[in-house]
Amino acid sequence: MKFNIRKLNALDYDTILGKWWKDWRWTPPPKDFLPENGEGGFIVYDNDIPVCAGYIYITNSSVGWCDWIISNFEYKNKQKRKKALLELIKILTHTLELSNCKYAYALIKSDSLIEHYKENGYVEGDQYTKEMIKKL
Repeated sequence: MKFNIRKLNALDYDTILGKWWKDWRWTPPPKDFLPENGEGGFIVYDNDIPVCAGYIYITNSSVGWCDWIISNFEYKNKQKRKKALLELIKILTHTLELSNCKYAYALIKSDSLIEHYKENGYVEGDQYTKEMIKKL
């Protein structure tokens, strides 16, 4: 099974991702909270249907951070969705490697997404209970 993967562009947040977050009953993060103002990640397509997307933060340390993975709520083929998510995690992780990161970090609550990360070689660290954010 072959998916098409491309870098996110300036239109994706407003035309695709915002709807996906709302479909999953999540509040979309502000664009300026995301890497490269919403363009710092990748989106996976099954032919012309967008399936999932995610972001990477490159830090000033040896750590890169994968985050904000979201999928198309209306895409109902669970097997293909799983494979698309695995491919997304793989490309996000590979991009961190190419950016000279020594560690890839992900903060995840979804049990199924945790399993996808494990399938890509990630191991569990500590369990956290709350995210803390302050707008400055």
